[in-house]
Amino acid sequence: MSPRYLSDKIELEHALPPGDEERFNGFGIMGLPFSSGHILALRRFVASSVGSGYTSVWHRNPDSEWAFYANEAPWHSCTRYFGKQAAQAIVTPIAIKWLDDLSFGVSIEGADLYWSVTVEATPATRVMNMIGNMLPDSAWKNETILNMMSKVAGVALGVQKVGLSGFVPNGQHFIANLKTIWAVKESRASIAGVDFGEPAPLKEQANLADFWISQKGILAFGQAYFELFNPGKHPAATTRAAQGSAA
Repeated sequence: MSPRYLSDKIELEHALPPGDEERFNGFGIMGLPFSSGHILALRRFVASSVGSGYTSVWHRNPDSEWAFYANEAPWHSCTRYFGKQAAQAIVTPIAIKWLDDLSFGVSIEGADLYWSVTVEATPATRVMNMIGNMLPDSAWKNETILNMMSKVAGVALGVQKVGLSGFVPNGQHFIANLKTIWAVKESRASIAGVDFGEPAPLKEQANLADFWISQKGILAFGQAYFELFNPGKHPAATTRAAQGSAA
């Protein structure tokens, strides 16, 4: 099954994983650093328990400022969890277009942001997918097993630290189930005409609390689970400047 096939399949099904947590189902590029110091990440969640499915692009510039673009309101997208470290949360149309079974483009015309990605299966991704397919559903919620998988994946995939569970900047606990993965083979990106250069690991790996940005691009299909929002425990900030009520 190609990533394009899986994308088409989940877009038709819109299936939400069972559970009592805040839940999401979809795919994304976990994080991709470039030689210029820019970072991009992609989330396409076809189903969400806190609103409509949505698409989001995360961008960190070389000055370490994060901007989160999404086609849904900030409180119903990624800044629900990462807003305390976001300089901006921008609502705008985002387009994903598959070019063939292994390549797609992402565009945000309002930000003049264009991103192309080609992925491939590697010996390491095949092994990780085989392990993932062998695990029972209960294992994907077992933090001891997830911590072991994080260490194995970090070494096998050459992405350094991997966080499959932990806490996000806004304080909620999370679990990420990356069940089927591919490695990014090639990628180009630009914003406002500024080219990001070639994909390349950063001197210092970036993170958003316990969520680590992989030093090499990984396209993953799976689910994400977050602790239910508790106003007495979790800030409702969707950007660093918005520390008050939810947007």
